[in-house]
Amino acid sequence: MKRNSTDTDQAFAGSGETIRSAIQRIVMTRTRCWLIAVTLLAGLAAGVMTTAGVPAADLTFAILSEPVQSLMSVTVPFLGVLLVGDLRRTVGPAWIMPSLLAAILLAAAIGLFGVLVSAVALAITSPGSAPGPWLNAGTIAVGGVLVQIVAQLVGTGLGLLLRSPVVASLATIVLPLGLWLVLGGVEILRPAQAWLTPYSSVRNLLSGQMSVMTWTQWLAVVLIWCVGLNVMGAVRLKRSRSGHALASEGSHDSER
Repeated sequence: MKRNSTDTDQAFAGSGETIRSAIQRIVMTRTRCWLIAVTLLAGLAAGVMTTAGVPAADLTFAILSEPVQSLMSVTVPFLGVLLVGDLRRTVGPAWIMPSLLAAILLAAAIGLFGVLVSAVALAITSPGSAPGPWLNAGTIAVGGVLVQIVAQLVGTGLGLLLRSPVVASLATIVLPLGLWLVLGGVEILRPAQAWLTPYSSVRNLLSGQMSVMTWTQWLAVVLIWCVGLNVMGAVRLKRSRSGHALASEGSHDSER
């Protein structure tokens, strides 16, 4: 299962990179397989603990989905960090889009797993006496997938911006949560939480209570944390690789 960095370079160097090869890189090491397993087990454990802690008569799809999807979204970005980190070791042009699309597909699959866990747990344990246990289930299901995609793209963005995978992984937790806490600590800034932090959009999506305003707020979060971070990361990676290429050419010229 484990492969070295040379194998990685050969697997997707230059224009040979495709979505398929990027997906293969997701599970190319034991560490990544364990990380996926831990993520899925975290969602499953959250579902079990929620059904055990909430009276069956009060259980709803929304109540189950929030802890299941939220807990998985903590480790999902780590996979994005590792996936784009491979691009630093390529020997040819770094094609970012296949890696981003593969990361999105993985996140969507994890989100669907969370939807399945929540649905099965509710179907097994709820007697149906709660007011609308399946209320807004469709919106919440879509929201669960979107939560994981946003989390994953935060990971890829910070993975492109920060050279150290450990620092980038920690940043996926510290930066969004830290901003949410800072804004929440100042009353006049509190309304900005919904527009600037992923955590607020997660709560809205998983509640199923989405309006034109909350969808607009979610789009603002996507533009900042997904589009913005990944565009800046792609530019930084391109400049870094151009600098290395120029330095390499300079060293070859001096040898001649």
